[in-house]
Amino acid sequence: MLETYIRSRLAEKKILLMTHIVIGYPTLEASMEIVRSMVAAGVDLMELQIPFSEPIADGPVILKANQQALANGVTVQQCLDFGHTVARQFSIPFLYMTYYNILFKYGVKRFADGMKAAGLKGAIVPDLPPEEATDYLDAMGRNKLSPIFIYSPTTSDARMKIIAQVADGFVYCVARKGVTGDQTAFSQQIGDYLARCRAATHLPLALGFGVKDQSDIKFLEGKADIAVIGTQALRLVEDQGVAALGDFIRDLQE
Repeated sequence: MLETYIRSRLAEKKILLMTHIVIGYPTLEASMEIVRSMVAAGVDLMELQIPFSEPIADGPVILKANQQALANGVTVQQCLDFGHTVARQFSIPFLYMTYYNILFKYGVKRFADGMKAAGLKGAIVPDLPPEEATDYLDAMGRNKLSPIFIYSPTTSDARMKIIAQVADGFVYCVARKGVTGDQTAFSQQIGDYLARCRAATHLPLALGFGVKDQSDIKFLEGKADIAVIGTQALRLVEDQGVAALGDFIRDLQE
């Protein structure tokens, strides 16, 4: 159970680190090296993004990674196979992140069954609201997988409680309006927002969208349970290569 794992890790660490990769970027082989490097550096859990042509929640860095992966010819089945390989090889939980059109075209039941067979623990589908998620929630529940739902600063308290009723594992709190990769001010406003999120759910809270360095993670200690690093790691891969990731991830956790 994903929540149980997170709680057990939080007994040992003040805040956990979740990283985000795009499967097939810059290549499938390099994606495997990225996972290996991140796990060795001590990440606690990881999002595996199945590339999509219109990733509406993602900024230019992750959009470019999606486009390159698709240009490389990466398929949904290859992504499921990739998830199966890393889930068997490494002990941390892996989640798929993608958009609902991928599930719809592949088949929601088939997708969830494939996740279970692959050893994944849950999924983040940011464009699927709870009101339209009945088939998805049924398929995830049947397979004992965690559907991760999202809070944003514009989510009302009442809406947060509705989302909390169907969420499992943890809730992903986006730090601000907009897409991934933009500048986020880690200020009292973020703290107040996370306090509101905390009041709405018993689940652990992850915060992403703009987490980029050790100071951001330190700020989140005691406010969130999981810090999410995505765009910054992909920038590093593009600028310096996979070999630079290990030290970067280790430095974040010092």
